[in-house]
Amino acid sequence: MELSHRITKKQAVKEPFPVSILSLTVGAFAIGMTEFVIMGLLPNVAEDLHVSISSAGQLITMYALGVAVGAPILTVLTHRIPQKQLLILLMLLFILGNSISVIAPSYAVLMGARMLTALTHGTFFGVGAVIASNLVRPDKRAGAVSIMMAGLTIANIIGVPLGTFIGQHMGWRSSFGAIAIMGIIALIGIFIFIPKLKQDKPASIIQQISALIKPKLMVYLLIGALGNAGLFAVFTYITPLLTQISGFAEHNVTWILVLFGCGVTIGNIVGGKLADWKLMPSILGLYFAICLILTIFTFTIHNPIAAVLTILLWGTASFAVFPGLQVRVMSLAQSAPALASTSSHSAGNLGNAAGAFIGGWVITHLSLGALPWVGAVLVGLALVLGLVCYMTENRNQVA
Repeated sequence: MELSHRITKKQAVKEPFPVSILSLTVGAFAIGMTEFVIMGLLPNVAEDLHVSISSAGQLITMYALGVAVGAPILTVLTHRIPQKQLLILLMLLFILGNSISVIAPSYAVLMGARMLTALTHGTFFGVGAVIASNLVRPDKRAGAVSIMMAGLTIANIIGVPLGTFIGQHMGWRSSFGAIAIMGIIALIGIFIFIPKLKQDKPASIIQQISALIKPKLMVYLLIGALGNAGLFAVFTYITPLLTQISGFAEHNVTWILVLFGCGVTIGNIVGGKLADWKLMPSILGLYFAICLILTIFTFTIHNPIAAVLTILLWGTASFAVFPGLQVRVMSLAQSAPALASTSSHSAGNLGNAAGAFIGGWVITHLSLGALPWVGAVLVGLALVLGLVCYMTENRNQVA
């Protein structure tokens, strides 16, 4: 698999996973916190800034749109900046955005600050994935990406609950202050530990866009979006599923989500190892497993113990597919791996939004209990597209 950015022999790393990747993990942790912590602070933000809960909710929507639309544009505009310098610039913007959030005097200023941090989100993960994959041997690339992405999953288990606790007891602005501090720690780590990577002459904007709009690459972006849609069609409404159908008390849902997050973290690491072993078979096998688990969830949701076990397996399988898919997308855009990786996150965020919308439609027109099998259908579409691509590629190789 060819990537446009190589490290020199002096920079070659013998260790499977160098410590420099952990500085990317810390950055991913901080970004994960700033994306999701707002969900637990909406009432506090709405009351303090004198807006409705629904208006405060737009801070989440616009952030997702900022990632989906703005990140690829920023990646294209900054493609000539050396990768380490670009990461430093992104973390400076991230720190600035969260610092503005701390002192935001109005809803409009807070929205602007959220949009600024959203721009850094996708580009950081896009460039970070390229750097992580170039810091290790070719057979360890997916594992390296999964180590970086682990910061995002750990943020959901530890960072978001901690940030929410800080915000509820010290004011919501304190949460963004804590996130800015995490950004500073990540910046120091990037500055010290990330080596200067030797880069080929950067591709032009036209060359990058041409590499991105290849039909096969666009299909894989669609596969990722469909997989995310299946995940968020169910996960967005996991609380009413567990309380209204499984019979859990609302305060128990938090611990179940922590368990889901543990599954997510395990799946992310295991998925990287599986992808390094057999890339496409692991991606297809995991999508099949997710379809099966969500189908089973249609029935186990009615039993509390079975529901919790299914959720653990679902979280593990759902996030195990991401590292391999990320590496596959980067390999298909040889002259623009960073843009392809960033676009993968954009497609994922569009899938998140589409899944939440589809889930709402299902609840209105079918039933709450229909969500798991509808999610299975969406993931099944991703599986079918993936199988078609894989079979076509094998047929072409034979020919």
